[in-house]
Amino acid sequence: MLPKFKTLLIVFAIVFILLLIPLLAMQFTDEVHWTVFDFIVAGVLLFTTGLVIQFVLKKAKNTKHRILICVIILILLFLLWAELAVGIFGSAVAGN
Repeated sequence: MLPKFKTLLIVFAIVFILLLIPLLAMQFTDEVHWTVFDFIVAGVLLFTTGLVIQFVLKKAKNTKHRILICVIILILLFLLWAELAVGIFGSAVAGN
């Protein structure tokens, strides 16, 4: 396994690259409207997800369990992201 600092650096780099996508899209189209708060929330969500997945990969010994838990984590991330973006469930999280 990688040392903790390298792991954090890799997760941070991946999150940074993913956040560059909407930042670049905002330069070329008016369809993407992200505020600083949107970037902060997305960064926290992605960084936390990356750390949790790293933790699961380190602690889970069985490959099937690793895959299943990581898929569940990613599904939860996408559901929360969709709820924050458009409020698909109409919960208080989305501001409804």
